[in-house]
Amino acid sequence: MAGDTELLLRIQTEVLEAVARGEELAEVGDILCRRVESHVPGVTCSILLIEAGRVRPLAGPSLPVTYSAAVDGVPIGPCAGSCGTAAWRGEPVIVTDIETDPLWADYKALALPLGLQACWSSPIHNSEGQVVATFAFYYDTKRGPSAFERDVVATCLHLCALAIEHERVRARIHRLAYFDVLTGLPNRGHFNAALAERILVGEPFGLILLDIDHLKLVNDSIGHAAGDALIRAIAGRLRQCGPDILPCRQGGDEIALLISDCADHAALEAAAARVLAAASGMVEVGDQTIDAHVTLGGALFGVDGIDSDTLCQNADFALYQAKQTHRGGYVGFRPDLRTDMVERIATVRQLGTALNENRLIAHYQPIVRIETAEIVGLEALARLVMPDGTIVSAGAFQTGLEDPRIAYELTGRMLNHVAQDIRAWLDAGIPFQHVGINVTTGDFQRGDLAERIQDIFARQNVSLSHVVLEVNESVFMGDSDQTVPRAVEALREQGLLVALDDFGTGYASLTHLLSFPVDIIKIDRSFVERLGVDQPSGVVTRAILDIARQLDMRVVAEGIETDQQADILARYGCQMGQGYLYSRPVPAQDVTPMLQLFGQKPDLPRRASAGASG
Repeated sequence: MAGDTELLLRIQTEVLEAVARGEELAEVGDILCRRVESHVPGVTCSILLIEAGRVRPLAGPSLPVTYSAAVDGVPIGPCAGSCGTAAWRGEPVIVTDIETDPLWADYKALALPLGLQACWSSPIHNSEGQVVATFAFYYDTKRGPSAFERDVVATCLHLCALAIEHERVRARIHRLAYFDVLTGLPNRGHFNAALAERILVGEPFGLILLDIDHLKLVNDSIGHAAGDALIRAIAGRLRQCGPDILPCRQGGDEIALLISDCADHAALEAAAARVLAAASGMVEVGDQTIDAHVTLGGALFGVDGIDSDTLCQNADFALYQAKQTHRGGYVGFRPDLRTDMVERIATVRQLGTALNENRLIAHYQPIVRIETAEIVGLEALARLVMPDGTIVSAGAFQTGLEDPRIAYELTGRMLNHVAQDIRAWLDAGIPFQHVGINVTTGDFQRGDLAERIQDIFARQNVSLSHVVLEVNESVFMGDSDQTVPRAVEALREQGLLVALDDFGTGYASLTHLLSFPVDIIKIDRSFVERLGVDQPSGVVTRAILDIARQLDMRVVAEGIETDQQADILARYGCQMGQGYLYSRPVPAQDVTPMLQLFGQKPDLPRRASAGASG
């Protein structure tokens, strides 16, 4: 008896040490079966897992591979051999004669040729009482278990339950560490490991970064539950792209995809086309339907980077370019994208320094009545004073304004400058109507633009009726485009006017005229400069003017530089314009005498002007 107890303790210790070492569950089961078989004569051990109502071989070292393969996937049930029946009943099943017992009618042809005459199978329960596996003794004679064998099996059931629970916990920890909870996709940690492994192997592959378009809009307008449903739906579609594409969620609206056997950019582009086709399409979320779209940027291992940092950075550059120029499409990395991004980062840093040192100033360009050259409004333009004293226009630092934080701060400074200058002109009794101020997507992202404008101008006791808010089409196409109408409408209720800048250069301007609250249209200079040179520019300009009249909107022609252009615009019925023909942008102190001499007098028609900043 003492010997039996010592034997069981040795088996228990060896199995628990294997579990503690982190051995795979199959290896732990194999160790248990072999140790039991070596000390219990005439038995063959088997451990089967129960998954979704079917048996899955875990360990059976003395059973032929063909036997394990034959029972793999057999459903549990009332007549499913000893193991399948024990799992179904939830209690031990002893069959002392496989040849004659009805439980084995469908399976005895597998066991008898191997000399297996009897079988005793016991279910293994987890902590919730569910059957998760079975432990079985096969005998080479027609018999049942002895008292000693019952003690052995009791110990084995306990050890198996511990090992299976440990594996379940380890699998859960692994899943939390390497898989995204929301989508079930591999997560950033998994992606980093897979990327490092592929780089180490050195075989060709591609990397695509995917951005879910307008996810913020979905979250804000329908709710985060809808946004999560959209992410899950797209993740599910990406799983169907094929075994050569491994999608990994990076967090938020971004998913990284590793593309196997991808040797050139043509193959990478073909994979991107498959991803776009799979991810796009309608997604039903409750009683809502969302049209899913994604944007992709890709880089190729070897060609675009041989280390993970460079490869990921270049794919990110490509994604950024795609979001700027090919929304809903794909852009592959090119070396010039890195150059552009480096220049943009340098510009952001330079612009940030200038703002910290208060080197931002406002210049103003007059907007005039074309027939009389009277000034009816101003366009506020941002200028930077360089350390050497030179003044540069917004074009020199435009890329820096793509940074939302910088754009937000610059607009705030411009609003303060304009509010102070307007107050000074009003206090001096100078004939004055409006100043236009341009805003960007970054200004809308924080959701407080209306409050900022109201507060800044209220501090100077300046009515918003003196302000024109200029928005170009790129703002409409950003993720926050539904935020724009709400913010603008709140300002319009306070007397502010809204101008659509650079009209005619975008690809959906007419659509926006129907959906966006616009008071003024500004004809882009690219049309004005061609007037009198080619017919199409004249046709487009006349069409814009006609549309504006039908919609009761005012029009300002930008970039007028010659008398001929002004005459043509006047013949077309355009009343207002701006450009070098009338004045270059000048500092506020130079604008004051211009307004005193040429400002439209108060008794003439008011609220007929527009402006911009840029």
